[in-house]
Amino acid sequence: MSTTRIELTVQDPHEVAALVGPSDAYLRQIEAAFGDTDVSVRGNVIAIDGDEAETVAVLFRSLLGLVEAGQHLDAATVDRSIDLVRAGEEPFTVFSTDVLHAPGGRTVRPKSAGQKRYVDAIASNIITFGLGPAGTGKSWLAVASAVHALNARIVDRIVLCRPAVEAGERLGFLPGDLMAKVDPYLRPLYDALADFCEPEGLARLIERDAVEVAPLAFMRGRTLNRSFIILDEAQNTTNEQMKMFLTRIGFSSRAVVTGDMTQVDVAGGRSGLVGLERVLGHIEGIDFVHLSSRDVVRHRIVQDIVDAYAKAEVGD
Repeated sequence: MSTTRIELTVQDPHEVAALVGPSDAYLRQIEAAFGDTDVSVRGNVIAIDGDEAETVAVLFRSLLGLVEAGQHLDAATVDRSIDLVRAGEEPFTVFSTDVLHAPGGRTVRPKSAGQKRYVDAIASNIITFGLGPAGTGKSWLAVASAVHALNARIVDRIVLCRPAVEAGERLGFLPGDLMAKVDPYLRPLYDALADFCEPEGLARLIERDAVEVAPLAFMRGRTLNRSFIILDEAQNTTNEQMKMFLTRIGFSSRAVVTGDMTQVDVAGGRSGLVGLERVLGHIEGIDFVHLSSRDVVRHRIVQDIVDAYAKAEVGD
């Protein structure tokens, strides 16, 4: 029985070394993922034999494109690239999209096809809903997009808010004034913002009100113009709160709403996100992006946990 054989020629020996990895680690990683395919390297020629040779060739070409673009390969990037080509996606297109150039020379980029769809939707819509499990980068990429819009002077300020819904501990039992009480709810947004700003720069932005962090209840009665507004953990809003938030959006503003329907803490489980896509999905300028366990970019065990819970819920 004949199998497909494909040979790829790489001109630069340093690029060959980058593709196979330290001690051929990436080569073994790829062979393990495509068990019926053999990959061998002789000089600057990569020979691929097997029924999935064409898919593996697409993978190597994409990885080579990343190397030629100056990106550093690591085991996680190779692993995600394998998942992408198996799903018919192009890793180079996904990993070469710049969201933000952060301090320290870091460039924020999507790490999955779902994340690429998400950041594209944020860039091209007035309101984007990012829905999916923990670890998919919903809040992190939304804040990165907001900082980019602020730096590019597309907006004048960033407004970050969350519903202050208690999950086992009541606000009244926490010490301090109201802002001190809600700070634990808003801390994840502060942390994401700190990833993309120098400490002194973040302090200046907050001081001149270019960045505002507030509980959702503080949004009532306001109209937010030239603002990038993020509503995080929106699965814990009520229908009334969601409507109130969406009608705060003014001229030249953009909003991102993130939520995970598997983590609803609102009383009675009646989330303001339930059925919202059916109500608003037809409106131009609004997009709903659904992320899944394939878009989890934390430790792989997080993806396994998300999948296990999803299977258990189906069984119930």
